[in-house]
Amino acid sequence: MEVCPYLEETFKIVGKSWNGLIINYLSQCPEQTAHFSEIKRDLKKITPRSLSMKLSELGGWGLVEKQITSKQPVQIRYQLTEKGVALAEALKPLENWAHTFINLEQESAQDDKNAQ
Repeated sequence: MEVCPYLEETFKIVGKSWNGLIINYLSQCPEQTAHFSEIKRDLKKITPRSLSMKLSELGGWGLVEKQITSKQPVQIRYQLTEKGVALAEALKPLENWAHTFINLEQESAQDDKNAQ
């Protein structure tokens, strides 16, 4: 039996650090769009450099697009593309599963134990 190559490629995207969280975050924003500073503020542990790299990476996959306004001052926003919105929708059942089966307090205690 073979692993589905489409699923394998999907996990190359959402399995990388921050990618799934950025997609999920943008999907919850009005019009699936946000400023860099808003994303950075709410994804507290990501560094600005990592966020910049991840947004660029997601753009390369056609999941996020950078929008630049021509009026002064110039504003840059990041928005999910149609493809990105579809992926965010596909992640919803996984999020529902996590709400049902992941105990954050227990996971945090296990992470602390493993760090020692």
